[in-house]
Amino acid sequence: MYNSARAIFEKHGVTVTRSLVGSYVTSLDMAGCSITLTMLDDETTAFWDAPVHTAALRWGM
Repeated sequence: MYNSARAIFEKHGVTVTRSLVGSYVTSLDMAGCSITLTMLDDETTAFWDAPVHTAALRWGM
């Protein structure tokens, strides 16, 4: 799914610089998938790259 979506985005001139792939929010009996796409400027990229330690995500420690 991710590889196909990324190829479509890049075909249309969108450069993917950060990505998360996995089951981060799930629901019983949920079928399908979702994609969230957002623009990143320098400030939001710095927030994205900052260390995080939550029940669902951990990196940069």
